[in-house]
Amino acid sequence: MTRPNFLLIMTDTQATNMVGCYSGKPLNTQHIDQLAVEGVRFNSAYTCAPVCTPARAGLFTGIYSNQSGPWTNNVAPGKNVSTMGRYFLDAGYHTCYIGKWHLDGHDYFGTGVCPAEWDPEFWYDGANYLAELSEREIGLWRNGLNSVEDLYENHIDETFTWAHRISNRAIDFLHRPERSQEPFLMVISYDEPHHPFTCPPEYLEKYQDFYYDLGEKAHDDLRDKPVHHRLWAEAMPSPVGEEGHYHHPLYFACNDFVDDQIGRVVAALTPEQRSNTWVIYTSDHGEMMGAHRLISKGAAMYDDITRIPLIFRPPIGQAQPAHVDIPVSHIDVLPTMMKLAGIHQPDILPGGDILQASDGRGVMVEFNRYEIEHDSFGGFIPVRCWVTDRFKLVINLFTSDELYDRHQDVNEMHNLIDDPRYAVERDAMHDALLDYMDLIRDPFRTYQWSCRTWRPQAQPRWMGSFRPRPKDDYSPVVRDYDTGMPTGGVKVEEKKQKF
Repeated sequence: MTRPNFLLIMTDTQATNMVGCYSGKPLNTQHIDQLAVEGVRFNSAYTCAPVCTPARAGLFTGIYSNQSGPWTNNVAPGKNVSTMGRYFLDAGYHTCYIGKWHLDGHDYFGTGVCPAEWDPEFWYDGANYLAELSEREIGLWRNGLNSVEDLYENHIDETFTWAHRISNRAIDFLHRPERSQEPFLMVISYDEPHHPFTCPPEYLEKYQDFYYDLGEKAHDDLRDKPVHHRLWAEAMPSPVGEEGHYHHPLYFACNDFVDDQIGRVVAALTPEQRSNTWVIYTSDHGEMMGAHRLISKGAAMYDDITRIPLIFRPPIGQAQPAHVDIPVSHIDVLPTMMKLAGIHQPDILPGGDILQASDGRGVMVEFNRYEIEHDSFGGFIPVRCWVTDRFKLVINLFTSDELYDRHQDVNEMHNLIDDPRYAVERDAMHDALLDYMDLIRDPFRTYQWSCRTWRPQAQPRWMGSFRPRPKDDYSPVVRDYDTGMPTGGVKVEEKKQKF
């Protein structure tokens, strides 16, 4: 049987609120929207963490950043952590990664050095892009292209952009004659629509008078929300006025532009490739855009930054288009791809095949810290979130907690954490979250996650049994500290069935 190819497309800072088929807004994301028409669209997909490096850790290693190491921006995974590229390379796939990586622990741009599991001919992180620019062009890219006039004055067209050059390399990869000789996994990772929002001027011209209506979310007084949300709002005042409209032409223009770049690559698939390639599209997280009086992303679990677009478009004729409302996670993407490719899923990966997702499951989102260099966005603010079909429970370890009814309060305005009418569902979700943190061996687990003011009868989870690191199919066997003998491991698959 012929093994399928995989084209995984990723953007940066593009939650469901910035994609037309999810938001219903006139955002000109026709190419992404078409993937949704032809594929399986997940309507309740969640990032592993609403910040860049931890989010990418979950997507590309298949385990949460608290397990893999990069629990904040600019920290690299541990040396005993495998990535998507390694699993597929060792299974006989040609593996290619083009674009923003942000997972090597260096800086925002990267080192320019290709990890061993990816094809170095096509590796093209931020450092590689910078190497093609003059110092003047670097200055323009980062700080000098903030208006239509700037773009025209400096003769900026699509060929200047990182996105266009990423697409060119992707198309080159697809059209190489050797592509028909072995299955491939190609990841293309765009920086857009993330700052500095570089795109040709004709895109920016379209959005000069575009205002995004946030609705009631623009008027959240945050009275019943955690204190760090109020501190965040005070430190970074929202630009949204009384009318509740978010105005950011550069962001919306770049969002439009990256959709066209995605369209270029998808259109470049040959008929043969189209008949045997899964196209997967997602983003790492979103942007608050002034909703709940917050901007950027950070220690909050609002859908504005945690609910991400996720679409699996199958090869022609292999699956019917569908919408899936069951909660799923980036943690499930790698296991799903491995199932489709016939690659064994090691015990260490807690996710599952979301094309076969069943009702009743929950997914976790984490936050620990925004970045390690300095204390922007409040420093260390540990948060764990549990999402089910009906509710979202948010445990803010150092402050107060949150509960939202996802059906009746889609804008997450009303915190129900102390409402006795929801105590049964709330407590069951709390137990599920704590069990899941135990299952994945979250190193930040502590009895304080279980001892919350709204649940005075809860017993502290003070001590549990010893559980060795699950098998990853690469690392040496874990040995018991006391005996020096190999440990028996843990029946991970049995435990996973609960989630």
